[in-house]
Amino acid sequence: MTAFFAAWRQELGSARKYSVAVRNYVMAKTACISGVRATELCLVRLGDLHWNNGHWGRFLVRGKGARGSGPREREAFMFAEGRELLWWYIEEVRGLFPDDALDPYAPLFPSERLPAALGAEVAVAPPVCADTFRRSLRAASLAHLKGTVTVLFPHLLRHACATHNYESGMPLWDVQVLLGHTWPTTTVGYLASAKADPERASLESSRRAVRRLSGET
Repeated sequence: MTAFFAAWRQELGSARKYSVAVRNYVMAKTACISGVRATELCLVRLGDLHWNNGHWGRFLVRGKGARGSGPREREAFMFAEGRELLWWYIEEVRGLFPDDALDPYAPLFPSERLPAALGAEVAVAPPVCADTFRRSLRAASLAHLKGTVTVLFPHLLRHACATHNYESGMPLWDVQVLLGHTWPTTTVGYLASAKADPERASLESSRRAVRRLSGET
């Protein structure tokens, strides 16, 4: 995934529609970092970015509730990499779209076109649709992804986020919070490809216990 995103970013400067190409890239990488669903990303507004929340900043998403309970809001996590990525996008690219990039109700990831019926009177562009995001991700994966998986779609980025963080040592409960799952059994289903290492987990647990007993933080 690291090589895939590096290759994709390298080609952005030569894209025919630079702002659109960067938007698609930032959406995909944000999904991979934060585990946010495609439909949730499309609904994020500029005013939903809270740079001072948590350690690196967070953003508000509106997603589906458990068992058909309807939409619900939750905070998604930027982490250090996502904060740097989104800050670059806001500072350098978001203002290239034809709407008011200072309006807090404007979408973070807008469509490149304003509604034809209203034209220049529209201050806020509609958000990019999930199908557009899926098509851009598919095209990028066919061009730059190497390995056994040749085509990506947004939900695979969500799985990649869960697996990467779990294998890096994030507890299952924290992965559950990251993905916004109500039930831990749902989260476990995302980790089918994770490589567990019980010996390493046991050693790390022992080291933490020793540090606590010795008064270290």
